[in-house]
Amino acid sequence: MTFEEAHELIKQTLPEKRYIHTLGVVETAERMAVQFGEEVEHARIAAMLHDYAKYFDVEEMRRVVVEEGLDPNLLEYGDELLHAPVGAILLSRQYDLDDAVLSAIRNHTTGEPGMSRLDQILFVADAIEPNRDYPGVDRLRAEVERSLEAAVVATLKQTIEFLLKKSVRIFPLTIETYNDFVNIP
Repeated sequence: MTFEEAHELIKQTLPEKRYIHTLGVVETAERMAVQFGEEVEHARIAAMLHDYAKYFDVEEMRRVVVEEGLDPNLLEYGDELLHAPVGAILLSRQYDLDDAVLSAIRNHTTGEPGMSRLDQILFVADAIEPNRDYPGVDRLRAEVERSLEAAVVATLKQTIEFLLKKSVRIFPLTIETYNDFVNIP
């Protein structure tokens, strides 16, 4: 799938507000790919498609989790997490996409220990794109200038702190990802 094809698909799939967010993620991921020496076209396509399944029927997404044998914990931690792994699966069924692109889409909400650079770029770009405006986002943007890994750790900390303040359960893979990244020398 080309970037142009991904763009057309997303224009037809997402509501306007999410489409605008997606364009911001594309812009940010493209800039970060150049900065960190990653394949720019992969970053652009992954960013364009990252929220492909965001507004799909929740019961259908839950069904895909079961059918595909995904981590059953996904069904216990809120439906917000489903769109990333389910989107990657549905896109892989319908389109010819590089495995690196599918991995970045799959991991953009929870992270994963040992994430590739492309995974890390999309994970951070989704959190810091120009349309994001929340307490701490400027600090996350500044971390990108230090290092990609520092930005991932800061994004994970921000996410975990946000979830703690809301008193909601934190998906174990997010904690495992944080632990993996803070162990990097």
